[in-house]
Amino acid sequence: MVSREKKRVALYEKLQLLRTVTNSHAQIDNTSIILDASKYIEELKQKVERLNEDIASSQYTNDQKSLPQVTVETLEKGLLVNVFSNKCCSGLLVFILETFEELGLSVLEARVSCADCFRLQAVGGENQVIDAQVVKQAVWQAINHWNGSDD
Repeated sequence: MVSREKKRVALYEKLQLLRTVTNSHAQIDNTSIILDASKYIEELKQKVERLNEDIASSQYTNDQKSLPQVTVETLEKGLLVNVFSNKCCSGLLVFILETFEELGLSVLEARVSCADCFRLQAVGGENQVIDAQVVKQAVWQAINHWNGSDD
């Protein structure tokens, strides 16, 4: 009999602890306490899922922010290519210049900064007919190749 009473007291104490942890407002009814605990666990699972989604979303946003920005404008004679990144992009210039060469785009004038950030401003293609969108896509491919070689 003593053993059965000990088990009953231990179960009662555990249910009371569960009631406290889950902030259950149920009275001493065991079923209500367990149902409240189950609901509490489901709420915690949903919170974890939302937090994981938020983390994944912020990582994606940060990854997008860390990629360089590319603009290509058509000028009267040629193209103006701008590439900018908030971070230093060691080796990126080589990939972009190789892409210009593959396109047959001659660079007439260029300004480059690779110190704390990466900035390229190039004017090219004075006597060439090259679509600005084609150049932009090619520069993005160069950035992706550079980014892939960085790993």
